[in-house]
Amino acid sequence: MTLHEPDEEARQAISSTLADFASNTLEWVQRESELVTDTPAVPEIDVDFDGRHALVVAQGVDHREDLAALKRSGYLRELKPVLVGVDAGADALIEIGLRPDVIIGAFASVSDAALRSGAVLVVHAFPGGHAPGAARLDALGVRYTTFESVGTSEDLALLLAHQRGAELIVAVGIPSSMEEFLDKGQAGMASTFLVRLRVGAILVDAKGVSRLYRPVVRTFDIGALVVAMVLALGSVMLMSKPIQLWFRSLWLLVRSAVGR
Repeated sequence: MTLHEPDEEARQAISSTLADFASNTLEWVQRESELVTDTPAVPEIDVDFDGRHALVVAQGVDHREDLAALKRSGYLRELKPVLVGVDAGADALIEIGLRPDVIIGAFASVSDAALRSGAVLVVHAFPGGHAPGAARLDALGVRYTTFESVGTSEDLALLLAHQRGAELIVAVGIPSSMEEFLDKGQAGMASTFLVRLRVGAILVDAKGVSRLYRPVVRTFDIGALVVAMVLALGSVMLMSKPIQLWFRSLWLLVRSAVGR
């Protein structure tokens, strides 16, 4: 066996996986073309996405690290995006002190505390109306709405934000690279690929946002702050009786010295 043989085997394995993925995607295009061509019937919910950023958080690769990086960058504090948790992604938001605005999914992995957090609950229903997660919510006695569509719960979260007019969708824990798509190795990943085509340029990965977003303090702002501090200090000095008395004593001393 030569040194090149393992590399060739790896390349063949990747080629085979890519071929399977492409075949599966074409099958989805033929069966579920509405993911790309039609306007999905997203549910009416009392959350305003229009013109705002939407942060969609799923339980995936490095999702906790990516959320922490977004928090450190100041993005969450300054942009205040609509917070969408996909199943256990809602708990990840709560762990860093944030309350999700919307929780969407089959509700198999999300905690009861998250479901009672006050978020709008959207149950993923399969074509035909079957919604496995509805039974749990009925037992908890919480209100919810359903979203009937093919694909994964992550797909539905992206479609919901897109159709409700989000200006930008930041994805946490949702596959974005070729390696992540192929590692999943499931039929539903083809629908995720199609949904990404539909959502288009407004979808960005959280890793890119946390690296690019840096609060900027301008030189003009620093100068204005210094001037304001000097003016405030001067005002205090002019209004302070002890300081006025000190300046008066200093002036008399100077006059006395010059008079001699």
